[in-house]
Amino acid sequence: MKKKRMYSATALAAFTAVAVGATGVMAEETIFTDVSASHPYAEGINSLTSAGIVKGFGDGTFKPDATVTRGQAAKMIAGALKLDTTNVKNPNLKDIKTSNQYYSQIAALVATGFVNGYEDGTFRTADKITHGQLAKILTNVSAVYPIDAKTLLTEAKVVFNSTKQLTRGELSSVLATMMAAAAPAPQPEPETNNYKLSIMHVNDTHSRVEALPKLMTAVNEQRAKTPDALLLHAGDVFSGTLYFNEFEGQADLPFLNALKFDAITLGNHEFDLGSSPEGHKALAEFIKAAQFPVLTANVDFTKDSLFTGMFSDLVSSEPENGKIYAGMIKEVNGEKVGIFGLTTAETKDIASPGSVAFENYIDEAKKAVKAFEDKGVDKIIALTHIGFDDNPAYDNDQILAKSVPGIDIIVGGHSHTELKEPFVVDTNTVGEKKDVTLIVQAKEYAGFLGTLNVEFDENGVVVKHDGQLVEIGKLADDAEGLKMLAPFKEKVDAVSKAEIGVKLTEDLVSPRKSDTSAVSVRNSETVLGNIITDGMLAKAKQYTDKKVVMALQNGGGIRAAIPAGNITTGQVITVLPFGNTLALMDVTGAELKAAFEHSVKSAPEENGGFLHISGAKLEYDSSKEAGSRVVSLKYYDEATKAYVDVADNETYTVATNAFTAKGGDGFSSFEKAYGEGRVTDLGLSDWENLKEQLLSMKEIKFTTEGRIVDTAAPQEK
Repeated sequence: MKKKRMYSATALAAFTAVAVGATGVMAEETIFTDVSASHPYAEGINSLTSAGIVKGFGDGTFKPDATVTRGQAAKMIAGALKLDTTNVKNPNLKDIKTSNQYYSQIAALVATGFVNGYEDGTFRTADKITHGQLAKILTNVSAVYPIDAKTLLTEAKVVFNSTKQLTRGELSSVLATMMAAAAPAPQPEPETNNYKLSIMHVNDTHSRVEALPKLMTAVNEQRAKTPDALLLHAGDVFSGTLYFNEFEGQADLPFLNALKFDAITLGNHEFDLGSSPEGHKALAEFIKAAQFPVLTANVDFTKDSLFTGMFSDLVSSEPENGKIYAGMIKEVNGEKVGIFGLTTAETKDIASPGSVAFENYIDEAKKAVKAFEDKGVDKIIALTHIGFDDNPAYDNDQILAKSVPGIDIIVGGHSHTELKEPFVVDTNTVGEKKDVTLIVQAKEYAGFLGTLNVEFDENGVVVKHDGQLVEIGKLADDAEGLKMLAPFKEKVDAVSKAEIGVKLTEDLVSPRKSDTSAVSVRNSETVLGNIITDGMLAKAKQYTDKKVVMALQNGGGIRAAIPAGNITTGQVITVLPFGNTLALMDVTGAELKAAFEHSVKSAPEENGGFLHISGAKLEYDSSKEAGSRVVSLKYYDEATKAYVDVADNETYTVATNAFTAKGGDGFSSFEKAYGEGRVTDLGLSDWENLKEQLLSMKEIKFTTEGRIVDTAAPQEK
């Protein structure tokens, strides 16, 4: 086994790394419509926005003169200081519960001693923060970081008035100035014999073909800086849009070839068509026409004749395009780099692999690493589609990094994780120090191009790295890419306008609360919500032997109504436009009740996490205190043909979308279940489920059914 050196990074180094990145934005750039280049706080606002610490509003404004609450300030300060907000202790403040949206940031700041509550033991997140209160916080921060509070306010161009309420622009300027002040002066890089490797990466593009011309622009810009950078795809090219429905990967392929990928691995969705009459013909044709090799070390294709002659369970020094290998060796800048692939074994449960089999990912990874090291290769990349933090009962990148010595970099996919910077693993499964393994992932849908720069010492040890995600949405489309897109887009646009074969006699509404109506898709049962969840429940039951008792859909994910008349495919997609997939969760009755308490916490006010349901009935009392509103929760028992109470200590299987299953909209009980591996993403498109449900309905009734009842609301007689 190759000998490597240990690696660690201090908190101050992490802070200053952010500071350097934040100060790279020039004031001449205009990001928001109400922040001109001459605005006194433009540079600070733009710096913090680029660093991801603060965001603007949906209308393109920043509102620099709007005042800041103590909760908002805590979030921005914790972000600027890059505090760990994931492993925090209870701050023991009376009004700061774990459900508070600023809980983790406030807890982190209290733990460091940077902030304190009031004498009565409260924090008062909704109160406005003053200049004087900010100055006190900065004085506390100066005990740890090299800043001077008075000088900081002056350099940030803030006219200090202890009782004046702080504005968004002022706080942005102060924090950006603080970050710049803490950043060390640039030092010339010492000369070393370190080997430098650059990587570009994407994952889970899911047939977002219209995003690929912009991806071409991003790749070309990066190659202008680092011509020898590898370009890797971590799987799930297939499924998710009409481009896949119509072209089965052939619309994506011209772009992937033009982008000159060095390698891709296979995701679970590449096996979605296995149960079709033609089996994996589309996948086989995609691979044959690929102008790059496909890598996966733990997939056995030998029993599927469509892949005869295409698959080799070997590490190749001379990989051919259009073939499948366990791994490959590529020479980059005079050094050999080993790359091997892995595909999640969960594929057998969430796709249709047919006779294609999956082997243990840890065992196959160890074989691949040994094969590389036997050939003298000590720089090794795992190109994986197993998930950053996915179900440990199957596989995930963090377990891989801790379990298999010798892997330097994991370029991952499957969990759609947005890793804004490389995640460092430097301990093994029993907590002992090990050589660094970097994990990167670029979220989803070709919205980001991941970039990674790594330095290896003479022993092949990672000694230095930096990486970031390049957002491509604001980039110009590549001209050649637009020409390539045109014929595919023309066909897809026509299909989008095509009628699905269902005619509505009335609108399927998706209301929002207004002066004239208290009913909203975010606070009330709706006919459309019922149809969506009925489709989810029916589909989930087809994909598992478990007893699925109910289906849940967050109201914030239902984005549009369907007007009366003939329904088109495009209208269905507009209802559920986020590309969510169907997931199964195993949760206790207590966790379900906690989720529904969260669902109705704001009622009758709107809440994007308001849950629509199928297979169940909920009664709640909006006059009660939030957290104590659920009166009863029942599910329909097929055996007794009756609704029965959900029991706290029983475990139930429920269906929902992957966003909600991961804890989206603040569902902490679901987030816990996801973290413990009790969630399985079936990978089935939500809008396609809705389309199937509409087609299956003999009659559409335009009245609700009493699935969700607020006992405090006036009841119709």
